[in-house]
Amino acid sequence: MQDVMGLDALTLARMQFAFTVAFHFIFPAFTIGLASYLAVLNGLWLWHKEERYLRLFAYWVKIFAITFAMGVVSGIVMSYQFGTNWSVFSDRAGPVIGPLMAYEVLTAFFLEAGFLGIMLFGRDRVGPGLHMFACVMVAVGTAISATWILSVNSWMQTPQGFVLGENGQFLPADWVEIVFNPSFPYRLAHALTAAYLTTALVVGGVGAWHHLRGRGDNAAVRTMFSMAMWMAAVVAPLQIVIGDMHGLNTLEHQPAKVMAMEGHFQSHPEGAPLILFGLPDQEAQQMRYAVEIPKLSSLILKHDLNAPLAGLDTVPRDEQPPVGIVFWAFRVMVGLGFAMLGLGLWSLWARWRGRLHDSQWLHRAALVMGPTGFVAVTAGWITTEVGRQPWTVYGMLRTADSVAPLAAPAVAASLLAFVVVYFAVFGAGVFYILRLMAHAPMPGEKGAEEEPGPLRAAGHAPGLITEEAQ
Repeated sequence: MQDVMGLDALTLARMQFAFTVAFHFIFPAFTIGLASYLAVLNGLWLWHKEERYLRLFAYWVKIFAITFAMGVVSGIVMSYQFGTNWSVFSDRAGPVIGPLMAYEVLTAFFLEAGFLGIMLFGRDRVGPGLHMFACVMVAVGTAISATWILSVNSWMQTPQGFVLGENGQFLPADWVEIVFNPSFPYRLAHALTAAYLTTALVVGGVGAWHHLRGRGDNAAVRTMFSMAMWMAAVVAPLQIVIGDMHGLNTLEHQPAKVMAMEGHFQSHPEGAPLILFGLPDQEAQQMRYAVEIPKLSSLILKHDLNAPLAGLDTVPRDEQPPVGIVFWAFRVMVGLGFAMLGLGLWSLWARWRGRLHDSQWLHRAALVMGPTGFVAVTAGWITTEVGRQPWTVYGMLRTADSVAPLAAPAVAASLLAFVVVYFAVFGAGVFYILRLMAHAPMPGEKGAEEEPGPLRAAGHAPGLITEEAQ
């Protein structure tokens, strides 16, 4: 089969899926947390009747609408690849993953879509009670959507509850076991907390920007920064604890992935070191220039300094994941996680001293940390998915056996088209979001229904436009 620049169809198909998934994932990672933040803001407005909460709701709901739309579009494009580049996987695993994906649409997506319009445009049309209910339903819908998608992904990581048909298909035998597979609870908790932390960092970064621009006397700016720092201080340590539990679950069910994350090419019968940094050499099966702490990996993974840990020397070469990618992606995720913890603790110290809104160095740090949630969730996704290789369904179906019989030039052409279109269309969307973030929420902040541009037509009835003109 003809290659393109030395890349075969399988490699190009994997690159295309990685690109579209990584691009898509940043939007749900933001909207899951932002939907809950908007529901909280709306609840605080109804409870306290303080204008700053209404102002913040109107400010962030426009950003949510744009981000939600980009997430939907990128998700649709991504799902088409199951039938184009990965038709063999779709045929083999379809009896299991097909119904789960359908449940996500029938429950979560319809719930979000049904109440999204009321949330965006219904405050003065349906009454405060129903509008608040719509805000909660959109937030719940985003969480339910994540639940179904993560159930699918977790089943691919730790498959159970199926039987193999005569044609090699995975046929469901127990839906409870399929949905609640061994890695699902840990993966769901880890992903949801990551989404909430990502949103907190973005909101905190925007608040820090306006503080540094001399807008710290704006009540809405102070409120958004304070709420974001509370969230970071609470969720960052929780995320580290959940991540540790998730890692122990991964060690039990996917030991080769943990070996790659830790960079352990050799087994350690009397305690394994924690390798902080190094250059993995998979060909030579060794870690070059390793900077390590003796026996700490055994303490973390087994809670015993002298506990033995197996290495990749116990795994056949053709079943080892790409160690270099997994090793470094994991360190990016963990390093940023501890930086987030540091930011949360710093904010608590500044709050205790009464300098939360006066510490410019804290504001600079929060601004720098603003986009790091997206980097961390992408690094975590890379760790999870690349660490599963060479399998699509772990231990059962290889990636090389899942790809559609396509020619490399065809896959390369579609990959190039995706790259050009994504950066043009979504780049424009991100640019507009940054412009919205650049101005501080002001008294009388207009919501989505009042904003000029494409959103306006969906938010006004002709009679209301006439009344406003008067």
